[in-house]
Amino acid sequence: MSRLLQLSAITLLAACVSADAAPSDSEAVLASVAVDQSLPAVVVYKTETCGCCNGWIEHLRAAGFEVDARNVRDLMSVKRDAGVPGPLVTCHTALIDGYVVEGHVPVEEVKRLLAERPDVAGIGVAGMPIGSPGMEGRNAQPYQVIAFDHAGQTSVYAEVDPR
Repeated sequence: MSRLLQLSAITLLAACVSADAAPSDSEAVLASVAVDQSLPAVVVYKTETCGCCNGWIEHLRAAGFEVDARNVRDLMSVKRDAGVPGPLVTCHTALIDGYVVEGHVPVEEVKRLLAERPDVAGIGVAGMPIGSPGMEGRNAQPYQVIAFDHAGQTSVYAEVDPR
């Protein structure tokens, strides 16, 4: 099972590699967006070349979050230590005020998590669905945000339709 988890993650991470991962003009503009002091800081673990991860980070910053993006070599150990269930493993992992947020979760669901404070370890979006934050594009499709507990049990947290 561990080998399967590693292979799935490698496939997702390979799909996430972007040749144009250098900071864009939009990142410079978003860096000037005021940080909302009522929101907790976010630490995002990702690989250096992940363009879609940078898109998700921009999504959070545009909503007022202060984001500390950290490029790591061993992303799988971060995910394992954070307790991300295998089926939810994707290209980046964020730690926010005691919660884990895995993948391309919309900022509205992150804010809802922080406001409601459910008894879960975190939330995540499996894979990299087109239409999710950081994965914008034509032919967006509905997807689910999944909650998970420390035992790895999952449940649907939100249904998202970006169309």
